Amino acid sequence: MTNDNRVSETRTSQNEPGREQRIFSFKATQLIWLLLGILEALIALRIGLKLIGANPESPIVALIYGFTYLFLFPFEGLVTSPAIGNMVLELSSMFAMLIYGLMAWAVERVVWLAFYRPRGAVVAVTETSTSESHNNH
Repeated sequence: MTNDNRVSETRTSQNEPGREQRIFSFKATQLIWLLLGILEALIALRIGLKLIGANPESPIVALIYGFTYLFLFPFEGLVTSPAIGNMVLELSSMFAMLIYGLMAWAVERVVWLAFYRPRGAVVAVTETSTSESHNNH
C-alpha cells in the first residue's frame, strides 16, 4: 500500500525599504530631546536653588552649580540678575534655556532631514515549497 502525501509550506516575508534609517532618525531625535530635557531640568533646578538662596557649600548644590556652569558661562553677565540677600533670579539662565531649546530643535530638524526616509511600498515575498513523503505499509 502506497500513501502519497504532499506537504505545502508557504512563507511570506515583508521588506520595508528605508526602515532602518527611519528607526535611526527616530532614536537620534529622541536622544536629542532627552539630553535637552535633562539639561533644561538641571538649569531650572539651578534657577530654583538660586531663587531660594540655597547654600552653595552643600555638595549637591555645588555639583548642580558646577555642572550647569559649563553650559551657562557663555550667557554670564548678559543681563543683570535681581537679588535680595542670598536670593537671586538668574535671568541669563532663563535666556540660556530658551537658546538651548532652539538649538536642540534646529539640530533635531537637521538630523530628521538628513536621515529620515519616507515610507515606501512594503514589498511582500511569498515562497511556496512542496515536499513529498512516501509511506509504504
